[in-house]
Amino acid sequence: MFVTVETAARTAPVAVIVAIDGPSGTGKSSTSKAVAAKLGLRYLDTGAQYRAITWWMLSNGVDVNDPAAVATAAAKPTIVSGTDPGSPAITVDGADAAGPIRTREVTAAVSAVSAVPEVRARLTELQRQIARAGRGIVVEGRDIGTTVLPDADLKIFLTASPEARAARRSGELKGKEATGLAATREALIKRDAADSGRKVSPLAKADDAHEVDTTELTLEQVVECVVTLVETTADRAGQSA
Repeated sequence: MFVTVETAARTAPVAVIVAIDGPSGTGKSSTSKAVAAKLGLRYLDTGAQYRAITWWMLSNGVDVNDPAAVATAAAKPTIVSGTDPGSPAITVDGADAAGPIRTREVTAAVSAVSAVPEVRARLTELQRQIARAGRGIVVEGRDIGTTVLPDADLKIFLTASPEARAARRSGELKGKEATGLAATREALIKRDAADSGRKVSPLAKADDAHEVDTTELTLEQVVECVVTLVETTADRAGQSA
């Protein structure tokens, strides 16, 4: 699934906003970055922002299982996200957080932190500001098409079988963060349940989203599918303008 995609000389209208949602292991990040690079768009990983604030909570002794404590601390860290698809960066209070936010400890806590309304309100506003601050962008997450950017020009919802998702995620984890396939699958299903069941902005497919099952597709095939949808959307917008 995860192979290199060369940038092609294809461009999308500068103002196009693409929302890509879906659970972990469906290829959201790889697809979103490749599509943005191929079309000359900016890129935003909203999941990294939730991981960043979770990492800050853990690093500063906040009880991530205490919603009131998390809510009180939600406004404290300064989170800055880069939008270069070739080298997406994220800092917390000026410190590079790209590596620390991918640990197993953060992964285990992020659903609890992201379920707190004050956290979601703060990051949703930040995400909207970034999306609307400049030229076109591909924004990936779990509630982009339903909550963050319901007026996005194009909405994509990626899916894949639990087995395929677990295999991909296991392949991404290295060293001490690596886990067995069965354990990874169980963790993904548990996270799905938490994200889909939360009261505020749950993981869900927008009614007008295009669903793409990536189980049997290569990354290149998924990227080409999404790029074609973006170009078709742009063409229709141009015709109706």
